[in-house]
Amino acid sequence: MAVFRSKKPKPEPAPAIHSLLGKDVLFKGEVHTNSRSFRVEGVVEGTIHSTGEVSIAPGGLVKGTIFAKHLVVTGRAEGIMKISDCLEIHGTGYVEGDVEVGSLVVDEGGTLQGVCVRKDQAESQAAAKGGSMPPAKQVDSEAKKADTKR
Repeated sequence: MAVFRSKKPKPEPAPAIHSLLGKDVLFKGEVHTNSRSFRVEGVVEGTIHSTGEVSIAPGGLVKGTIFAKHLVVTGRAEGIMKISDCLEIHGTGYVEGDVEVGSLVVDEGGTLQGVCVRKDQAESQAAAKGGSMPPAKQVDSEAKKADTKR
């Protein structure tokens, strides 16, 4: 009697967490993790530099700047985020600030409050404008006064 087995691919294991900032920890300063994953369950006030994945757990908070390849938010992030690959905001996640991403995923219930620019668009706009974003338009106060007198 022959036994047939289906060859289902084995599911890939979840990526290992290499560094963990615990739930009751407040860290002020700069964190450099290279390509290692970093999970925040406490509070970071400062800058995170990573060429790997950064995840902010429920109850976790980052106030400052995040440079990462991949950012997963189920907690809270406030500040400037430059994510080269993907920003994921899950149902309990809240992101507030200026965000530059390769791609963006926002689950139902997740919140993004602020300005979000796709990385390739930001680069092409900067190149077209000579390397910087255009300044906000300012109204000439003398011209405005002259228009109101007419």
